[in-house]
This record gives sequence, structure tokens and C-alpha cells, in this order.
Amino acid sequence: MKVLVREAIVDDVPRVAALFDAYRVFYGQKANAYAAHIFLSERFKRNDSKIFVAVDSDAHQLVGFVQLYATYASIHFARLYIVEDLYVREDARRTGIGMALIDAAAIYAKSNNAIGLTLQTAQTNERAQAFYAKAGFAEEKKFITYNKFFEKS
Repeated sequence: MKVLVREAIVDDVPRVAALFDAYRVFYGQKANAYAAHIFLSERFKRNDSKIFVAVDSDAHQLVGFVQLYATYASIHFARLYIVEDLYVREDARRTGIGMALIDAAAIYAKSNNAIGLTLQTAQTNERAQAFYAKAGFAEEKKFITYNKFFEKS
């Protein structure tokens, strides 16, 4: 498989949405291709995320994506990017595509003067943890993450 990683464009939304929906299902959400499409369309329209896609050049299919959100590391007076979503199709895993997507994210972050990338993964997702360690991420030992989610009205 010959793969090219590039920045996604708005015309990619339908194909990225299919991968995004599969990613959500992996994390225990109900499939909802329509909502995935709407959500990603909004990200493009508002320019509030950056998405890179991995394209199988031979089959002309998307096989993976990474989505970044910009934030700030206030104590460092610097930009930081959150790797919010990273997904590679099951049949394309263990081929280097995930690493190529992380590399694209890092290059983009560096080119925008960010101090780094940050991400979270499930405590039970040991494959992802091993992958992120191999990609140069270090497990957070200093801070604890807390979340407060609100019920949809």
C-alpha cells in the first residue's frame, strides 16, 4: 500500500466522516454517519481544527486521519496542539500510517510555533499507549485530568 499524508480539504469531509464515525464506534459510541458529517463540516466552516488524512494512492481511499485542536500552554506562553482524534482503518494498521499522521501533526505544530502535542487515550487501550510511547509521547505523571460533562438539553 502506497500512502500519502496530506492536509484534508472540505471535499474530503464525506470520506473523513466515515472514518470519524468508525473511530467513535471504537470508543463505544453509537454509529451516526450523518452527525459525524455535520460535526466535521462545522470544524471546516469555523476553521477550528486541522485534519490530516492518509490516502492509499493505489485505491484512492482514505485509510486514516488525525484531527488537531489549537490551545495554549499558558504557563509557557505558548501554543499547544491537542491530538483529539487519531484513527487508522483496521486493515491498514501496523503499516506506519499512524506514525506518518503523527509526524504530519508534529510538523504542522512546529511550523505554527507550538511547543508540542498533547493527547489522551483510554487507560484500557494498551495498543495505543504503546504506539504513543513509540511516537515519543511521555505519559503524564505530574497532573491529573478532571472532566465535567453536561447533559444535553
